[in-house]
Formats: sequence, C-alpha cells, structure tokens
Amino acid sequence: MPIRLASKYVVPLQKEHDRSAFDCKNDGLNRYLKQLARQDAEKYVAAPFALVEPDAPVVRGYYTLASSLIPLDELPAELARKLPRYNNLPVTLQHAQQIASMAVVVDAKDDEAEHFYKHFNFLPFQRTPLRLFLPMIQIEKLFP
Repeated sequence: MPIRLASKYVVPLQKEHDRSAFDCKNDGLNRYLKQLARQDAEKYVAAPFALVEPDAPVVRGYYTLASSLIPLDELPAELARKLPRYNNLPVTLQHAQQIASMAVVVDAKDDEAEHFYKHFNFLPFQRTPLRLFLPMIQIEKLFP
C-alpha cells in the first residue's frame, strides 16, 4: 500500500522507476540509488522506497529500511527516562504497529546530510557521530 504525501507516493523501489535523473547533490547517495538499491532489495539486505508521482515513475526522493537495534544509553537522557530499561530498543518505520519500533534511525553520509535530517527534527545519538533518530511518536504526528 503506497503512502500518499501531497501529490506524490512513497512505494517500494521498482525496476520501472526512472532513477536516471535523480540528483540529491551527493555522489554516493546518487550512485547507491542508480546502481545498488535494486540489487540490495533483491538480496533482502535493504528495503528501498521511492517518492514518485502517481502517473510518472520518476524518482524524486528515496530512503532504505532495515531493521535494527539502538542502545538505550545512546539516547538523550530526557527520552531514555520515558522508555523501558532494555539494553537495546527496536527501530523501523512503516510496520511500527506490527513490529516493536520506537524510532527511525538514519546514518547521515556527511555533515550536509546531518544538517538536512536535523532540519526535520531528527535527534543525534549521544556517542555515534552522524547517526540520528526520530521517535515514532513524532512520526505518527506526520501521518495522521
């Protein structure tokens, strides 16, 4: 089921999606989308999603998902106080209601990417540079 964002949709990346013109001004991220994302999906090592218009398969943005754990002591103290005292906490995105997940985690590729995520209220981990997260409670507010 696609997630609708204004006049665009977020859907699993498909072979027919046109990735050739995509340019986020980061060579590594551009190369990943154009050359590796579909291979990763086929090997089940990542789940790439594309932001496309319903009637045009041109990729306007993308992200990848992989399940993960984050150490409780990496979270800011004010958030960690509100969570169970498990050593590690689960993180994912779309299936947070079916699979335990308290946040979305991103690994920023550089300082510019880190600034981009912080602009959207992602929070930095305490000890891991360029790793940020957005609590699921905030994400729920984005998709009423």
